Amino acid sequence: MKKTKDNFFERVSTNITNWTGSPLAFGVAALVVIAWLVSGPIFHYSDTWQLVINTGTTIITFLMVFLIQKSQNKDSKAIQLKLNELIAASRHASNRMVDIEDLTESELDVLHKFYQRLSDASEEDHDIHRSHSIDAAEQLQDEKSDRHPGPEELK
Repeated sequence: MKKTKDNFFERVSTNITNWTGSPLAFGVAALVVIAWLVSGPIFHYSDTWQLVINTGTTIITFLMVFLIQKSQNKDSKAIQLKLNELIAASRHASNRMVDIEDLTESELDVLHKFYQRLSDASEEDHDIHRSHSIDAAEQLQDEKSDRHPGPEELK
């Protein structure tokens, strides 16, 4: 039974977010605001007149926040899955990057700094076909370590 409820909510939220992003929805919202403005003199710009628009927009905004968040979560998950597929399919890409969205902010900052260094290195490199990935960088580091002894080994 839960699956039916999930499917129902999925369909309803998708339809609502698609409709609210349409020109028709914008037109309806604009007409509501215009009608409210025109009714101002009739209600002598009273507190109740102002309360009507404030309450209406607050309720709609409150509900839309949840629908928009659901839509963004779904879109984000789909994009992450597509990127994971591209990473998994590319023989030069590091599979370590799959599911990095689960890392903490500080862990992502470390990766960002690493990729910034890779970007700087690739800008200096004149061969545009050279791979700059985590795995390639680690392999190169291992090769360098094998060729050149560390400070401890020089003693």
